[in-house]
Amino acid sequence: MAFEPKTPSEPGSSRPGSKRRKPRTLKQHLLRRLVVLVPVSLLAVVVMKMGWLDQAADKIQFDRLAWFDNTKLVEHLRVMVTHNGMTDVPAKCLVPILNGNDPPEATRIDFMQRSNDGCPGKAGTFDRLFTIKVNRADRLLATDQGTPGRFHAMAQH
Repeated sequence: MAFEPKTPSEPGSSRPGSKRRKPRTLKQHLLRRLVVLVPVSLLAVVVMKMGWLDQAADKIQFDRLAWFDNTKLVEHLRVMVTHNGMTDVPAKCLVPILNGNDPPEATRIDFMQRSNDGCPGKAGTFDRLFTIKVNRADRLLATDQGTPGRFHAMAQH
């Protein structure tokens, strides 16, 4: 191991052998901030547009007991139908209507499309897209998408 002589420290330096850095200019300071902030901001926008935040929140919040909570169940189904390709309608334009008279093993939720406030479709219309039948005890879903009135099993992710 070779011996390296210590460089003399500058006056006012707290560490022996250290050289004092030249202070950053305002331009350098701003450029360093931009180099970090611009990619992070773009990443945040991409994550939001792709719906990854909605899916992550749904995975965290939706558990076995949430099948019996109407609010959590409806939000879970809203995330499912918008992210698995069942509809191209934005989540803010979907209106789920829960039939409160159904038994727990065959609860029906109608998904309607709202057509105002920036939602696609003819203004003032309220179209039924499909119905999802929920068996809460067995945690099974069926939908009549594409075959109104005839239910088939729905893939769960």
